[in-house]
Amino acid sequence: MGVDANGNVVQRNTVGLFLRDLLVIAALALVISMVVKTFFLRPFYIPSASMHDTLIEDDRVLVNLLIPDVFDLTRGDVVVFEDPGGWMPVVEQEEKEPLQAFGDGVLEAVGLKPEETTNHLIKRIIGLPGDHIVCCNAYGQLVINDVAVQEPYVVLGSNTAASGIEFDVTVPEDSIWVMGDNRYNSQDSRAHQDLPTGGFVPYENIVGRAFAINWPADRMQFLGNYPEVFSDVPSRDPAE
Repeated sequence: MGVDANGNVVQRNTVGLFLRDLLVIAALALVISMVVKTFFLRPFYIPSASMHDTLIEDDRVLVNLLIPDVFDLTRGDVVVFEDPGGWMPVVEQEEKEPLQAFGDGVLEAVGLKPEETTNHLIKRIIGLPGDHIVCCNAYGQLVINDVAVQEPYVVLGSNTAASGIEFDVTVPEDSIWVMGDNRYNSQDSRAHQDLPTGGFVPYENIVGRAFAINWPADRMQFLGNYPEVFSDVPSRDPAE
C-alpha cells in the first residue's frame, strides 16, 4: 500500500512490480552474459585426444578472448583457433529437433553451454613470430632459437624424442607454431607443412587462450603455460 498526494490510500500491485523487476534483472543478466561471451570469455568443448594429459575427452575449457588482441601470446599458452584451412575433415552436423536447437542456441548465446563446433582446434604454442624451431637434437629435444627445451607436459608413450616428425622451421610474422601435448597422437603444425600456410596458424585464426578447465567438476583447474620451460629462449624479430 501507499498514499497519494491527497492522502488517499493506494493499493499497489506488488506482484506486478515484482515481475517487472524480475524481468529487468533477467534482461540485464542476458545482455551482460552475451557481452562477456562476445568480447571477454567463451566456453569451448573440443573432443580430442591430442592434448593428453593436459586435456582429455569431455573436458570443457574457458577461453580468454582478449588474447592476442589485447594481451600478448606467450610460448606454452594453450590456444583455441579456427582451422587455418585443410587441418580438419568436413563434418556434417547432425540435425536437431527444433526445440532442442532453440534451447541449445539460447544457452550457447549466453555462454552457459559450450559451442558445438567442428572447425576449432586446441593446441599448445611452441613457436612465436621469428622463432627458429628444430626437432630434434641428439637428446630428442626441441630446439628453439638455439636453446634446447625440456617439456614436462608432453606425453611420448614409449618414444623418447619430442616429435616423431623431424622439422626445421622459422615462424613468420603474425603466426604461431603449435603442437599437441600428446605428441605421437596429434595432427598439429607438423602434419600440415605442405598446406599453403606451411603448418603455421595466423593470428587472425586465433580465438583466444584456454586458461581453465571448468567441467567436469573433478577436473576443474587452471591451465599453466610453463614459463620455466621457455625462460632461456630469446625472442627473434621475424623481419630479420
